[in-house]
Amino acid sequence: MASDVCRRVRLVVFPGFELLDLSGPLCAFNLASEFYQAAYLVEAISAHGGAVASGSGVPVHTAKVSRLTPFDTLVVVGGAAGGAIDPDADTVALIRKLAPRARRVASVCTGAFSLAAAGLLDQRSATTHWRYAAAMQRRFPNVRIDADKIFVRDGNVWTSAGITSGIDLALALIEDDFGIEMSKAVAKDMVVYHRRSGGQSQFSTLLELEPWSDRVRDALNFAREHLHEPLPVERMAAAARISARQFARLFLKETGDTPARAVERLRAEAALLRIQDGTEPIEVIARKVGFGDKDRMRRAFLRIYGQSPRALRRATTRSGAASSPPKRVHQTGTKSIGTPGR
Repeated sequence: MASDVCRRVRLVVFPGFELLDLSGPLCAFNLASEFYQAAYLVEAISAHGGAVASGSGVPVHTAKVSRLTPFDTLVVVGGAAGGAIDPDADTVALIRKLAPRARRVASVCTGAFSLAAAGLLDQRSATTHWRYAAAMQRRFPNVRIDADKIFVRDGNVWTSAGITSGIDLALALIEDDFGIEMSKAVAKDMVVYHRRSGGQSQFSTLLELEPWSDRVRDALNFAREHLHEPLPVERMAAAARISARQFARLFLKETGDTPARAVERLRAEAALLRIQDGTEPIEVIARKVGFGDKDRMRRAFLRIYGQSPRALRRATTRSGAASSPPKRVHQTGTKSIGTPGR
């Protein structure tokens, strides 16, 4: 539920900042205000005010903070190597000055370097872009870096991973303020996942399989769009426009997996998002993603993630959206091609 309380959000930028680090959260907060009466007042600020050029060259007008009045949320954006991981002294000084007046402080991507330089991450858990996580740990040994998480909350300090994770962060902040239904609605408006199922190191099944031919890619895309339906090899082969026997050989050659095993992984990935995203019954999820029943889905989860759907839901409930993703278990052997479970 929205409230009449106005939450002022200040987004700190600097020369060479990453434009999407700013625009992603800005869009999320604005949608929450425009469509759901969330009463956010968002402004971009910088150490000196005026036009500040992003790393892509696009300038953004920023305000210079003249009155040290309390406000709600301070978000520091990131940028490419250089100005981001070696933040300028004026920006760090601005953060130090404003942070005590904010209810919470957050960073996007390499903005975590600015928070750390300001002393706000000492003895806290934090994350940043995976490419710079090791450098951050070396430079700031008092910060506990978790390089695989999409975002981390430690008390009133939030940090997020690379670039688009600023959207994940903003959705989590909106949920913290106004509840899960509003954050889900904003995610739907933005056409993004409400909560991503994995960390920075976890790639989707389609990316892991990495087929090089259009035929196999077309079949996988077709499967992902029709997970709730039976997907025997003949149907996937039709999507690839070749015979079933030829498709099975080509698929194994390009992906190292059978079509049935790949479909099982796609279904498990889709189910995991639903399991971590709310309270939808396990048996309903199993039907919606094409497993048919919860026992079949449970067996697949044990093979792929090493944990049952209920165990993963309990883990998500205990630790929240920033919890580590389940690691995919190495699989050996093959499974007969056809409908699930055959």
